[in-house]
Amino acid sequence: MTIAELNHLPPTGLADALQKCCGSSAWVEAMRGIFPVADAEALLQKATTIWNSLSEADWREAFTHHPKIGDVNSLKQKFASTSAWAAGEQGAVKEAPQQVLEALAAGNEAYEQKFGYIFIVCATGKSAEEMLALLQARLPNPPQQEILIARAEQDKITRIRLEKLLAA
Repeated sequence: MTIAELNHLPPTGLADALQKCCGSSAWVEAMRGIFPVADAEALLQKATTIWNSLSEADWREAFTHHPKIGDVNSLKQKFASTSAWAAGEQGAVKEAPQQVLEALAAGNEAYEQKFGYIFIVCATGKSAEEMLALLQARLPNPPQQEILIARAEQDKITRIRLEKLLAA
């Protein structure tokens, strides 16, 4: 989809396209207000500015639109509209040894228990072992630090998905 095509989508079509990039309803609504945009760079810049201006509740809402790292069943069922993108982003997990998958599952559980949301990481280009190491490194973080890291990871994911949207 080109910027011109995105600029000319009807409001519901635009909202649907943006929702595939980030699950925060406040972000989608704020983003709808920036159209038409001049180019991809303007779109990406505004996306980050709006994302960083939102509340923690908005960030947490976006996190609920992601499957847990390595959760293939969630990819297929709950996240049908973005499953192809998420599967590609988490592609390396499919090749991971059982031991790594089990450690990811246990780490995800511990993370969610501690922070109240799933582990958010921009998985693109990372192996399952790298994601596991990141999860384990972030688990000791205090909640006020971790939410900012998760916010930054979601921003990376959103930018990649916006680029995929424009490449479609």
